Amino acid sequence: MEFSTLTEAQVAKIHEKSCRVLSEIGSVVDHEGARKLLGDAGATVDGKRVYIPESLVNKAIKSAPGHFELYDRHEKLSMSLGEYHAYFGTGSDTLGLIDFKTGERKKWTKKDIEKGILLCDYLENIDFIMSLGIISDVDINLNTREQYAAMIRNSSKPQVVVCDDVNDFNDIVLMAAAARGSLDNLKKKPLFILYCEPSSPLVNSFHAVDNLLTSAEYGIPVNYATGGMSGGTTPITAEGTILLSNAECLLGLVLHQLKNPGAPFLYGFGNAPLDLRTMQSVYASPIAMQVQGGMCDLSRFYDLPSWGEAGCSSSKVCDEQSAVEAAHFILMAQLQGCNVTHDVGYLDFGLSYSYEHLFVCNEIIGRARATLKELTDDEFVLGYEAIKRVGHGGNYLADQHTVDNMRQAWSGGLSDYRSFDNWKSDGGKTMGQRAHQKVMSVLSEHKPDPLLEEVDRKIGQILEDASKKFGSK
Repeated sequence: MEFSTLTEAQVAKIHEKSCRVLSEIGSVVDHEGARKLLGDAGATVDGKRVYIPESLVNKAIKSAPGHFELYDRHEKLSMSLGEYHAYFGTGSDTLGLIDFKTGERKKWTKKDIEKGILLCDYLENIDFIMSLGIISDVDINLNTREQYAAMIRNSSKPQVVVCDDVNDFNDIVLMAAAARGSLDNLKKKPLFILYCEPSSPLVNSFHAVDNLLTSAEYGIPVNYATGGMSGGTTPITAEGTILLSNAECLLGLVLHQLKNPGAPFLYGFGNAPLDLRTMQSVYASPIAMQVQGGMCDLSRFYDLPSWGEAGCSSSKVCDEQSAVEAAHFILMAQLQGCNVTHDVGYLDFGLSYSYEHLFVCNEIIGRARATLKELTDDEFVLGYEAIKRVGHGGNYLADQHTVDNMRQAWSGGLSDYRSFDNWKSDGGKTMGQRAHQKVMSVLSEHKPDPLLEEVDRKIGQILEDASKKFGSK
């Protein structure tokens, strides 16, 4: 099932206006090497401001691949990115984890991160993982490396990683290459995507650009996803935010393709509109979903895989609001065909995370996928012979067609379909309570596929070397 937010004419106009933003208004690029790269290619450089002609944009669009794949730690194809394929995963770097029983937010420990990744490894509708939170009990200079070590040790699923600079990015590449067997194998069968982010409006920091260019050198997939706030760092309208964000993303694409034409690039951007009543940047608003819909339409216009978000909420705890907002956004992301959809499990505008909300979202993703599953006219499914057998006034409960097809229907693992009396006699638990119960069960029983001992030692050595070189003195 295909869904569009923008018409073809609107997409063409936004593209034309985006090129004008880049060529007439320009962008600040705080990276000398990137400015030289752009200038040598025909852009106008005025101090740190760069003006990019439309010809460079169109050339970059043509050179970037319209499709690429991600593989799990065992080199099994996990995600085929492009068209309307929608995959879901977690987010990164929240400040705290919500304790379900108390509702209090605590700082993440390394053990908490490892538990969260293990839960993601178990959940069938979580296709990729991110780091979840900032680890409070490790050296902050080593945080991203420790995050990645926890990810690759506790799940075989593909990842999206965030790096502070090229030093930790290089170490993460070494860890992934150790798991894959070699850097060449990692390039052939990518295990992760690097997340980079410019600063709206129209500013590109040194480290964001440095990571972008380094990923191009490696040939490792990357995005360059602005995270704007409508009414704050981008125009207040969905249309204006799409225009500005598109221009910012296209600048990243131009730089990336100039560095290494044909390297895999993930197109997209997020938005958390500024609520002018509270001056809070909010998640899962209708405007954010419109922005994402427009972004997905543009990604298909450019023939580039898309990046977005869903499963996040402005609610402070796992409750009715978080479920409503997550369900709305997840269904829209599935309809929009957002290829790499992150932030599943986020609460409190992305400041907090909840294991229970993650499990509720897993249920919602399964429901959305089942709802939008393509129907078929296959004779086995249509059941004409069953209709003939049952005839008039009968029932299908014991018919062979029911037996053959009954396991095809989605039922979910958290939803309760019992009568009130049976539900009540079993404790009358809410979905949140059932989710908490399931979290505790999985943490005690699920065992992820372990790394080979040799690979685990290599990762440990990379962490030890980084601690000596980059750790706090």
